[in-house]
Amino acid sequence: MSSFPGSPRLTRGALVGLDPVNPLASVIVFQYNPDSVSRRVSASTDYSWGAPADQLRLKGPPQETIDLEVEVDAVDQLEAGDPTAQRLGVAPALASLELLLYPKSALVIANAALLVAGVIEVVGPEVPLALLVWGPNRVLPVRLTDLSITEEAFDPALNPIRAKVSLSLRVLTYDDLGLLSVGGALYLSQQIAKEAMATVSGLNALGSFSAASNVRIGG
Repeated sequence: MSSFPGSPRLTRGALVGLDPVNPLASVIVFQYNPDSVSRRVSASTDYSWGAPADQLRLKGPPQETIDLEVEVDAVDQLEAGDPTAQRLGVAPALASLELLLYPKSALVIANAALLVAGVIEVVGPEVPLALLVWGPNRVLPVRLTDLSITEEAFDPALNPIRAKVSLSLRVLTYDDLGLLSVGGALYLSQQIAKEAMATVSGLNALGSFSAASNVRIGG
């Protein structure tokens, strides 16, 4: 279906896993942007300090969680004769999302071999650092904490051809990753951008208040 020619071209959101070993496996561009994104931001405080002077102190940046629901649908690809969609439906897209929760199979095998060889301490496997890309002004390091998939339609081979996916993400801060890491630096840049936007908002609010009340502010 062709879109209205005058409609703006929307930027697509994405989840990108920074995996140098297999970078293509961890790039998930949303086929359709979610209609809504739910965010919960909780202050990082410690009221056990007790002293009145400490009640406004922060331990660090806030804890933020993001919930969103994305849809994947192979109908358009099937109509266009896409061979991957014909053979696998939307299973590859779902696999890319699910792999953000899996340790690398090669590392699992290597750790098992080390245990057999008598190595007592084995380093736990890591998942790639994921970035939630939601437009040019919001690129956040996140960790996928929960994934719910509802497969709604299937091809004759029972491959899913339409699915809804609910994602729960925890934003990772420079306290989690370290300020000198890629993720920590990205988070700090987002904080600085918010500080700049808040300043603009404050200036606009003061201007609107001054105009409405006919009060001259600052001199």
